[in-house]
Amino acid sequence: MSNTEKLASGNRSPEPLEDPAYRRLKWRMLLAAMFCYFFFYTGRQTFGFAIPGIQEDLGLSKATLGAISGILLWSYAAGQMINGNLADKWGGRRMMAAGAVLSTLLNWGTSFATGPKSLGVLWGANGFAQSLGWPSGGRVISNWWAPHERGKSFGFYTFAAGMASVLAFVTSTVVVDTLDLDWQWIFRVPVLLMLVGGITFYLVARDSPRQAGITPPAPATEADEQAADADAVAGETSFQRYRAVLRNPRIWSTGIAIGFQNAARYGLLIWVPVYFLGDGWEDGGGSGVSPLWISVALPVGMAVGALVNGQISDRLFGARRDRPIVLFMVLGAAMALTMYWAPLGLASGIAVLFLTGFFVYGPQSSFWALCPDLAGQRMAGTATGVVNCFAYLFAGAAEPLVGHLMDSTGNTSLIFLIVAAACSCSALVALTIRR
Repeated sequence: MSNTEKLASGNRSPEPLEDPAYRRLKWRMLLAAMFCYFFFYTGRQTFGFAIPGIQEDLGLSKATLGAISGILLWSYAAGQMINGNLADKWGGRRMMAAGAVLSTLLNWGTSFATGPKSLGVLWGANGFAQSLGWPSGGRVISNWWAPHERGKSFGFYTFAAGMASVLAFVTSTVVVDTLDLDWQWIFRVPVLLMLVGGITFYLVARDSPRQAGITPPAPATEADEQAADADAVAGETSFQRYRAVLRNPRIWSTGIAIGFQNAARYGLLIWVPVYFLGDGWEDGGGSGVSPLWISVALPVGMAVGALVNGQISDRLFGARRDRPIVLFMVLGAAMALTMYWAPLGLASGIAVLFLTGFFVYGPQSSFWALCPDLAGQRMAGTATGVVNCFAYLFAGAAEPLVGHLMDSTGNTSLIFLIVAAACSCSALVALTIRR
């Protein structure tokens, strides 16, 4: 039986592999996680495109819709705290696939909402289902990739998440602009891709080299060295993992820093489509180009920024993660201020929006590489979940405040001032991580 056949059958008898064969397998696991997460945001980052239609159909204010968006983010935060630990306990493969299936069903349920209560309950439940994805995929990746390659591997993983934002923006734009469908279809059509991604991941991925029935070549990855004492790990309780992670002060610094960063990120993702649908952009700034297509520059910049930041944290900063985080956050604040103050035309607006996304989202690669760096591979899922809980608590708290500000001032461009302030706070806190 070939190594590939052993992998597919789940044969658990360890078999040493030559380095080229193992390299192919670890890339296979990374690409499987990337493929699955590439579709995940079709299940939660489409809400901003539905806001105008929901307002018109259900008569809800931006403050109410901002609160409903916040409910998803808070539910996602709570789920991260729980599901990151469960990924360490049960493995990421089943949990990531289950999240894709459940989120697809809940998105369809959301499309039938008739008021703020049903919309909030279903969208909040979807946030919990979505939380099964990210830490589970991160757990699988940290099991297959060595510490000195985490910037690269998590850079690619975060790049897939950034491209997922592009896909969410593009598919939503096709639904409401090209196909001219009602807002309900934003929650029905794009998520079918996520269902395909989840099923594919379950069939292709394996949680670790040990589960795949192989032994990495010498020198083995740190991940599999620790997996070798799986009997000891199996006896470790969830409480012990939480206590170990939460006692680390750098985890708290990382969580607060990514909290501000994620508030800036979701401020852009939710409210930039609303901004481009406002006065002055209804015809693409006089170009005849739909403003929704202009807004796609934002997630494209995010995807590229994540890939670049992960690479430079390994290659330029020697796996020192705090420095690229601070650098990108400062530049992200500068780009957001440029979006607010500068008189931008079509081409310059697209370029600056691209760079805003590039610098605001890019540090996520370094943040996620920090989790196994600080907590160790054995508790990578727990640490990722805890840090991501911080991220979405902050983002969830910001959303209703932003929505209220939009209602009271009618000035959607204020989102860029809010983003600049959040980026600045993230940079200041990241200075205390020192890793």
